Amino acid sequence: MYIRLAYSKESETISFAASELKYYLSKITNSIVFVNDSTAHHPSTITLELFPDSQKHSDTDDEYHIEISKGTGHIYGSNSRSVLLGIYKYLTLLGCRFLRPGKDYEYIPKLSSIEEFDISCHEKAENKYRGVCIEGADCPENIFEFIDWLPKLGFNTFFLQFELPYAFLNLWYIHKNNPMLPAEDFSLEKAAEISLLIDEELQKRSLEHHRVGHGWTCSVLNQNTLGWVVTDNTLDESQLPLTALVNGKRGFFGGIPINTNLCYSNPDVVERFAAKAVSYAEKHPEVDYLHIWLADEANNHCECENCRKFIPTDLYVRILNRIDTLLTEKELKTKIVFLIYEELLWAPQTERLANPDRFVMMFAPISRTFMKSYNIPKELPAPPPYVRNKITLPVNLEENLSFLNQWQKVFEGECFDYDYPLGRAHYGDMGYVHISKIIYDDIKCLKELHLDGYISCQELRAFLPNGLPNYVMGKCLFGTTQTFEELAEEYFTAAYGEDWKTYYKYLSQVSELCNCDYFNGKGSRKNETVQENMLKLKEVLLNFKEIRKNSSDSPKSDVNEIFCKHLDYHNEYCILLANALYYLSGGEQENTQKAWKDFHDFICSHELDFQKALDVYRVIEVSTKYTGFPVIGG
Repeated sequence: MYIRLAYSKESETISFAASELKYYLSKITNSIVFVNDSTAHHPSTITLELFPDSQKHSDTDDEYHIEISKGTGHIYGSNSRSVLLGIYKYLTLLGCRFLRPGKDYEYIPKLSSIEEFDISCHEKAENKYRGVCIEGADCPENIFEFIDWLPKLGFNTFFLQFELPYAFLNLWYIHKNNPMLPAEDFSLEKAAEISLLIDEELQKRSLEHHRVGHGWTCSVLNQNTLGWVVTDNTLDESQLPLTALVNGKRGFFGGIPINTNLCYSNPDVVERFAAKAVSYAEKHPEVDYLHIWLADEANNHCECENCRKFIPTDLYVRILNRIDTLLTEKELKTKIVFLIYEELLWAPQTERLANPDRFVMMFAPISRTFMKSYNIPKELPAPPPYVRNKITLPVNLEENLSFLNQWQKVFEGECFDYDYPLGRAHYGDMGYVHISKIIYDDIKCLKELHLDGYISCQELRAFLPNGLPNYVMGKCLFGTTQTFEELAEEYFTAAYGEDWKTYYKYLSQVSELCNCDYFNGKGSRKNETVQENMLKLKEVLLNFKEIRKNSSDSPKSDVNEIFCKHLDYHNEYCILLANALYYLSGGEQENTQKAWKDFHDFICSHELDFQKALDVYRVIEVSTKYTGFPVIGG
């Protein structure tokens, strides 16, 4: 069969879509010969282009139409990215499954021909904001493969925190928390080189580019944003008055620049902050959405006489309005994302955004429970009153939503959920089935919450035992009529083959016995229920180990073999972690230390073998900072 791909080479993304279609169709069947000449051998033609009646379609909303019969037809999109999304949807309808980042984790069917498939499909994304934000320790390949994976699932957004992704790359290169790997040299210059390559990968796919967030306060103080680290730097006499007065002192909060708020009632701070943001926007037109956040952590806001006259959010809105004014003067169209998070959960009392169209609101319920999904009550409780530097972050979902509700009364613009199921909580769900269901149910609530999408703040190496959580996230954000069980079956069938039900039942049992909130540091560390469940979990894990040991060697595809290999490693991982959690929840300190060290040494020694599946730095960091395990060597 001869096929000609017709497309405009003026669009980098549509050209890339054509190359992707050619690559995957060649993998699916060896009966296709691609030709360039329209007259050669009377080829079939697949046209990739924008909707001919493009004026009827919004170029900011992702929409595509696929009409291909007997190898001839077209894939139209509302923008170049939508054409790319359309070719991945076409490949999915042919049977392809993109299960994890990286070519090794894709299920590609083998077909004798595609001529027998008549495919007609028209879809429009249900949510405008559909993305992932980088966290954890990442090598460049992790980032590039994740970006490549995003549009295959229907995502349209990648958020690269900070001005440079130095912090996340450096954590990998120095092999933080893994004493078994020697540290490698890394620099800001190297981070800048990698950052440019990341920009190119985003541009190639026309993905929405979100940037910065944390780090502006450091920038105002002329400090490099190196992550959440203590610095030996000192501030001079001109810089010190710019910082927040906390407990009678100005300076770095806890010695960490990124956690240091500023004296936001100080006009000099407002001007410097706004100038830094606008200068960045002017130099980086490739950034579609510039995130303007204050310092991280809570209870670190200025207590000076002038700042105390306002809640932090009123002062925050003043800065945002000043940034908007300067951007308007320079005729810059950059969108500004502002944050509802920690002290900024409290809606402003006196100030309002002067130009709402410039702004997008980001709801970030970082302290929420992940044991259940959003349940929208008929009446929401009133948020507690704001008490400066004595706030307690909300855990239950109703209280979190009460803050969102108050903000939506004063800002009617676009808003998305910035959530954390794969940032910490997922380590507490060893089976990944529970957290995947939470993601499914949360996303199904977005419209009712008047939210326009969802960005997941997460590790890019969150694939142990598999990639079901992100798979469900991408499919649901674009829009699907499939139930959670149908999505899980689709995923497990491709990943594990004919025995998928056995694996799904096993991982569901694992999830049922886990507790995301306990692992995330919520509640007493001594917990009889958790201890009893860890005992039951070890039995489930050991039984599965025997099943795997005694299973027949039925033929499997290469991708099935890889997923089963990861499942065997995951089984050992879970046995050791369940043992450590058993002793921790029972209050047995000495046994906890020994069991935790066994787990710690096991994952450190195997990190290179399963580098793309498990972020060793992050699971250790969460386990010691939140769960309560001891720092090894500390």
